[in-house]
Amino acid sequence: MSIYIISYDLIDQKNYPKISEAIKSYERWCKPLLSVWAIKTNKSAIQIRDHLRLNMDSDDKLLVIKLASPGEGAWYNLPADVSKWLQDEL
Repeated sequence: MSIYIISYDLIDQKNYPKISEAIKSYERWCKPLLSVWAIKTNKSAIQIRDHLRLNMDSDDKLLVIKLASPGEGAWYNLPADVSKWLQDEL
């Protein structure tokens, strides 16, 4: 399984619940920042993008990036559950 970082700009903010639910449909996920998520999945970046685009408008923006394995990260002032998720998964 690979870890992906997902970030987006929803131009018309009406789609936040839909995109959140789509991301939460992946088995392993966390939300470290307001519009940034991390997921762990066997899917490719293209498959993730295509799945999430179904919940977005044509003017919204989406970025899906696969982290290198093994991953490395550093963070500051994130909630304890997010820090634990990142420590366990990276």
